[in-house]
Amino acid sequence: MAFEKIKIRSYDSQIDKIGVEDLQRRCEVGPLDHVFLFTDTMGDPISRIRNSPIYNMLVAELNNEIIGVIQGSIKVVTLHISSKNHLAKVGYILGLRVAPVHRRKGIALSLARNMEEWFISHQVDYAYMATEKDNVASIKLFVNKLGYVKFRTPTILVHPVNNRPFHLSSSVEIMKLNIEQAEFVYRKFMSSTEFFPHDINRILKNELSSGTWVAYFRGHDDESSNGVFGLNGRFPNSWAMMSVWKSTEVLKLRVGKPTFSCTLYAKSSRMMERVLPCLRVQTLPDFFENPFGFYFIYGVYREGPSSGQLVRTLCKFVHNLATDEKDDCKVIVTEIGGYDELKLHIPHWKLLSCPEDLWCIKPLKLYEDKRTKTSLINDLTKNPTPKTTRALFVDPREV
Repeated sequence: MAFEKIKIRSYDSQIDKIGVEDLQRRCEVGPLDHVFLFTDTMGDPISRIRNSPIYNMLVAELNNEIIGVIQGSIKVVTLHISSKNHLAKVGYILGLRVAPVHRRKGIALSLARNMEEWFISHQVDYAYMATEKDNVASIKLFVNKLGYVKFRTPTILVHPVNNRPFHLSSSVEIMKLNIEQAEFVYRKFMSSTEFFPHDINRILKNELSSGTWVAYFRGHDDESSNGVFGLNGRFPNSWAMMSVWKSTEVLKLRVGKPTFSCTLYAKSSRMMERVLPCLRVQTLPDFFENPFGFYFIYGVYREGPSSGQLVRTLCKFVHNLATDEKDDCKVIVTEIGGYDELKLHIPHWKLLSCPEDLWCIKPLKLYEDKRTKTSLINDLTKNPTPKTTRALFVDPREV
C-alpha cells in the first residue's frame, strides 16, 4: 500500500522549503460565509514558530513529495489547576496540513501523534491546539481520535488601519516603558493570568516586540508624571497597558475569497472617502490583492473604573503607529478570552474578526500526586461563568 511508504521526519530547510510552501498553498481552503485570513510566511515556512523557546516541524513524505506537515512549540506557562496557579510545560500544535489528494489516510493522525511523542521527549505536561469552531475535520481528529477536550474559546479582534490617524484625548498620558519596567509590571499584575509565559522577558526583548505602553489620566497624584511608572508600588487609580508585536517583517496575511458584502463595503467606503472626506468614513484598506503586514497587540491589562477608556485610547495610539508603518501594515490584531470584557473596549470590525476561536487541550503526563488524566482535565475545562472567567494571555510568538 502507498500508505506504508509514507515517511515522517523532521523538516530540513535545505530540501523541504519549496515542497512545504507548495503544500500550504494547496491547502488554502477557508469558509465561504465570512472573510478568512491566510498567513503568508514570506519564504520561511517556520516563521510562525521560529521565535519560540523550543520548536519543531515534522513533514510527511511520499515518493520524495511533501504531502503533510505539522509544527509544534514548547514553553512554560501559568495554568490554573485545583484553584491554584501552577507552572506547566505546554506544547502547542499548529500548522497541520495534508495534501487534499492524500486525506482520509491517517496521515494527519500520524503527524499529530509523532508531534506528541516529541513533546513527551521534552517532558511536556500538556499539549494544546487552536482551530476554528466550525472546522469539523480538525475537531474530529483532535477531540474524537486523540482525546483532546475543549479548553477555551478566545475571540480574535481585527481592526483595519486607515489612512487618517485617530484623535487622542489630551487628558490621557501615554508612556513607553523600557523592557525592565514592562517585565516588572507584567509579572506583578499578570503572572497569574492563564497561559502567562514564564519567559516574558524573552518576548519583550525580541526584536519583533516594538514596545510596551501604559496610559493614565493626566494630573493624578502619582509618580508617573516624573517618568517612573509604578515607583514604590504606586500606580494611578485607573491605567492600562499593552505591548505590540511587529509581525510585518516575518509574517503577512492574505485575504482568501472575500465575501460580496466585504468587497462592496471596501469599494463604497473608499469612494465615500474621496467624494465626501468631511464625513470621515471608516474605510477598508485595499488588501484583497496582495499580502499585507499587521501588528499584533498582546499583554492587554487594565486597572481601575475608567480603564476601559484608556484601553481604547491605547488601541488608537497603536493604530496611529501603524499608519506610519512603511512595511504595508493594514490591520491590527489581538486575541483575548472569549468572556473577557476587554472586547468592549478594543476597536474591531465584526466583518474581519472571529468571535469564537477554539482551544483544545490534553494532558501528556500525570503530576506527582498520581491524579488521573480525567481529574486534571476536569480542573482545566470546567465551565466558568462569564463573571469568574480568568483572563487569557496569548503569546505573540504563536500567532
